[in-house]
Amino acid sequence: MDISHIEHIGIAVKSIEESRKYYEDVLGLKCYAIEEVEDQKVKTAFFMVGQTKIELLESTDPEGPIGQFIEKRGEGIHHIAYAANDLQKSLNDLKESGIRLIDENPRAGAEGLNIAFLHPKSTYGVLTELCEK
Repeated sequence: MDISHIEHIGIAVKSIEESRKYYEDVLGLKCYAIEEVEDQKVKTAFFMVGQTKIELLESTDPEGPIGQFIEKRGEGIHHIAYAANDLQKSLNDLKESGIRLIDENPRAGAEGLNIAFLHPKSTYGVLTELCEK
């Protein structure tokens, strides 16, 4: 697998409008994009820190994955995303090596990226996302 960098860190929040005050007013970061990804039942907000993004994730449906995550665990780090070249090949190789996949094929994500998730039971408890432009 060819990983080039950490693409972003996803953080589940109850409210983007409330939580972004911390990132903007306290940390001095600037929100450069807010986007809704309907099929994932989530609204996202992005901040740059050096070359890495922070992605705030607000559920648009309590039954969606972020809504369920917050219900079980509360707000906090949801996943880490890595930029990968040839995402489908990476998924095929990972599956062959015994890694449990949530997504066997890439799907559309925020910011026009193709994304796929690896199951945290195969990644030492860390929900892992792979992204490709």
